Amino acid sequence: MSEASSEQSNEPRRSSLVQLALMRARLFYREPAAMFWTFGFPMLLSVALGIAFRNQKPQPVRVAIESGPYAGHITALLSPRADIYAKTLTDNDAREALRTGKVSVVVDEIDGKYTYRFDVTRPDSRLARLVVDDAIEQGEGRADKIVSTDELVTESGSRYIDFLIPGLVGIGLMSSGLWGVGYALTDMRSKKLLKRLVATPMKKGEFLFSFLLVRAAFVVIEVPPLLLFGWLVFDVRVHGSLMLVALTTILGAFTFAGLGLLVGSRTSSSEVVQGLINFVSLPMYMCSGVFFSADKFPDWSQPIVRALPLTALNDALRKTITDGAGLADIATQIAIVMAWGVAAFAIALKLFRWR
Repeated sequence: MSEASSEQSNEPRRSSLVQLALMRARLFYREPAAMFWTFGFPMLLSVALGIAFRNQKPQPVRVAIESGPYAGHITALLSPRADIYAKTLTDNDAREALRTGKVSVVVDEIDGKYTYRFDVTRPDSRLARLVVDDAIEQGEGRADKIVSTDELVTESGSRYIDFLIPGLVGIGLMSSGLWGVGYALTDMRSKKLLKRLVATPMKKGEFLFSFLLVRAAFVVIEVPPLLLFGWLVFDVRVHGSLMLVALTTILGAFTFAGLGLLVGSRTSSSEVVQGLINFVSLPMYMCSGVFFSADKFPDWSQPIVRALPLTALNDALRKTITDGAGLADIATQIAIVMAWGVAAFAIALKLFRWR
């Protein structure tokens, strides 16, 4: 009798968890805006950035030649080179063109001595200086000491869109978790919906866990369309295990849903929760390698940047999708993501209030 009664008591709990998850799913699909930001916006963003940063033919370096008695001589030296576009400008115009990025280097000659004016902080400017100097030396009759040939290759995974797609997957999981869970929880509290649930025998752990279940279920229909879109439109291929990509994205969904629960555990105002979500997400938008590499930040900040959950998730996704890495290669990133998720859910469970 005791075993039968125990099974009967567990059945309503499982049923309530399923019903809560279904309720969250229905609320999501009844919001057209939520559907757009979850599915449509990442695809539109990938199209725009993929087109803007698509692979192009090498562009000639743009050079300004200061007008003067030697301008014609410099022009004659540079004109045979197809990888250089040179034009003669006055001194003031050349400085202005360099300042505004219209040219990468300014060349002048005085009595056989060449002067290169360029911005050392600009990679294109440093490269242009080397190209122009090589062209001038060859034009002046330099004999190369070694014979070399160029082998032009385009490696898979080297394009910006290959870098971007995993970042969009990560940022989509973060946005859906914080806004879809944190904001939704606060909205339910402000509308007194949570107050009505106090009278039910449901435990708050079951209620909060239902949010995690729904987020995990949505990963199945949220991530594959973006990866498929990237493959069909930009030929972005998954070089690693699809199962490992699925595991990583599900863990990421759990983690950011947990952070969303933590953000909305006590807030009852939409203005407050919006501020908290921005406070949590903006550092990761900027630092976690979504649109550019996290390596751009100084060395002293790298331990902090690498410890952020979105950074770890993006690194794990890129290693798996682009580099074909295995589970052992991303174990550190997986551990960071899991630690954030477990800690966030435990704290949210402790702080959560129905009212």
